[in-house]
Amino acid sequence: MEQAEIGVIGGSGFYQMKGIENSRYLDMDTPFGKPSERVLLGEVKGKSTAFISRHGMGHKQSPSEVNYRANLYALKMLGVKTLISVSAVGSLQEEYKPMDLVIWDQYFDNTFKREKTYFCDGCVAHVSMAQPTCLELSDLAYNKAKAIGIDAHKGGTLFNMEGPQFSSKGESHIYRKLGLSIIGMTQVIEAKLAKEMEFCFLPLSFVTDYDCWHEETEAVTVDMVIAYLNKNVENASKLLEAVIESMDSEKKACNCSQSLANAIMTDMSLIPEATYKKLEPIIKKYVKK
Repeated sequence: MEQAEIGVIGGSGFYQMKGIENSRYLDMDTPFGKPSERVLLGEVKGKSTAFISRHGMGHKQSPSEVNYRANLYALKMLGVKTLISVSAVGSLQEEYKPMDLVIWDQYFDNTFKREKTYFCDGCVAHVSMAQPTCLELSDLAYNKAKAIGIDAHKGGTLFNMEGPQFSSKGESHIYRKLGLSIIGMTQVIEAKLAKEMEFCFLPLSFVTDYDCWHEETEAVTVDMVIAYLNKNVENASKLLEAVIESMDSEKKACNCSQSLANAIMTDMSLIPEATYKKLEPIIKKYVKK
């Protein structure tokens, strides 16, 4: 099996990885199904990198249809330890303007149609989501974004709606009153699964609109989102290269790689063989059978 140390998942508008060299596509399968798209494997600034288009090339899968578990499992199979998630989001507060980058550190999950855990079928684990992102990587990305000239915000709370419809004005105003920062449809599920995978997780959320609450701007439309997406893709590509180039390949000071320690509740002798086989890449350092 080929290997990669860094995984990148690209969202709406970010369907291809720029700056990747010696690239080739891998058609992968996992115990949780096939990833959204073939995995693009190559090197970015000398570091082995795997890229997956979250919605598939041509945007064929809605946020509710994406096989998040297969996407992250495929990256785990390749040996990925760091996951960078790129997404388009709407702003719920005046200070987050279209074209801004938000590196959020908290979330509110309002989805109800997604598979959000690998732990089922006779094996239970409860990982802590108190700190869902890697603060060390967030600091690095924030500093690199500022150096490039991107208006960046570190911290904030992402509201993950189910979609695929955009918000009503009533919903948007309620989200604002709750103090939520930005709104999107995908990244929280990746954060939850990344924690179970013990990945260092870095969310890069690029603002495309003010949802529909802002009285001085028109309500979000697909045309509006696409226009800003095209502008944001260039910033996202530059930032990814800068962050990947600066990543320390040595062991990080964070504890992301220990997320599952003490989280698996099931007696190892009771875990069904078929379930253990599916979860082995995730749990083998804690559970031996």
